Order: sequence, then structure tokens, then C-alpha cells
Amino acid sequence: MLDPAAPLEVEVRYRCADPQPLVTQLLAWGASPLEERTEVDHYFNAPHKDFRQTDEALRLRRVGASNWLTYKGPRREGPTKTRPEIEVVLAQGDVAAEAAQRLLQALGFRPVAVVRKRRSIYRLPWPPFAVNVCFDRLEAIGSFVELEIMAPPELHAAASQAVLELAAALHLTEREYRSYLRMVLEAQASCPAEHPSRPDGDSGGASGVIPRNTEEQSS
Repeated sequence: MLDPAAPLEVEVRYRCADPQPLVTQLLAWGASPLEERTEVDHYFNAPHKDFRQTDEALRLRRVGASNWLTYKGPRREGPTKTRPEIEVVLAQGDVAAEAAQRLLQALGFRPVAVVRKRRSIYRLPWPPFAVNVCFDRLEAIGSFVELEIMAPPELHAAASQAVLELAAALHLTEREYRSYLRMVLEAQASCPAEHPSRPDGDSGGASGVIPRNTEEQSS
């Protein structure tokens, strides 16, 4: 059972063909650029229930040599995507990532898909919160901007209002309600030859773990 005091991820996502005007506005408001990085997310489904039906997610994220295991719980009702999140930092390197994937598969968890994206992160003071503004580019899927706050449960309504107010201030209108995983799976289903992100099509060795991205993580 989830800890009722677990932090909540509160976010909204919009399509964003040209991020530069938004970056200019954010910097004028005092935002700080944090980093630019490539994220490779390996998603799994559970042996005892179907995460598609329960609105949950489990992923192994790789950023360079760094690895995280993240569970996301069911979404709460409301105008934003708000859900509990538990994240565990793993040891660095390919060996640790491969061991984590072998452990999950030994327990019956099944690889679903791999989502790759290039992400630029800015942090904007937006009292009483600090908002992470993430510009994401997914090859053959599109470009997006996410506004995200990690908030305690008692502040989730205020956090939802904050990200929606920021979206309005940035004149964002093209809301995207689907997850990146769902978009990738839909793209694979419509044209599988152009989207080799399926676990069974991996080139990352017998374990199926893609080697860490060697691109420079920040600029």
C-alpha cells in the first residue's frame, strides 16, 4: 500500500513546436537552466495486474551512467496529471542497469517499450512553488513542454493551480493528455518498422538493456 504522505507529481504537458520563445520568456522571469540530457526509459508491466488497466507505471530510467527505478501510482481526479511517485536511485553503470532488469524479469515483470527523449530542464520560481519546465523532443513523435511540481499531498490542489496558471501565462493551448509511453506504443502499432523501440527489437545485448547514452548530458 502506498504511503498517503508520499509526494505527488503534479504536471501538465503541451505540444511545443518552437521552444525558443518560451525559453526567452522563462529566462526573463528568472528561470535557471538546469541541464540538457538524453533519457532512455525502459517500461515494464506487472505479472499480477495490468498497469494499463490500473493506470500505474514502472520504469528503469538511464541518463548517461546514472540509473533510477521509478514507480508511478494511479492518477488522481482533477485538471492536471497528479499521481504518487516513488523513485529509487540505483548504482551507476551498465552492470547495475542490467542487474535491475534481470531482477524485474525474474519476478515476472515484462518489458513493454523503450521511450527515448532529449530533455532540456529549467527551474522557475513561481511562488509558493518552484516549477520544473522540461522541453522534450521524441524522435518521430514530436516536441513538448512539461510543467511539473513535486508537492506533498496537502498542497496538490495549489500545485495544480500553479502549473495551470503558468501554462496560461505562457499561452500554451495544445494540451497533450497521453503519456509518452502511450504515444510510442501507438506509433509502433501504426508503423512498427519506423519505431524500433520495442524490447524485442533492442540491440542492447542478451539482457535487453540498452547501453547508456554516451552523449554529453549538459550544455
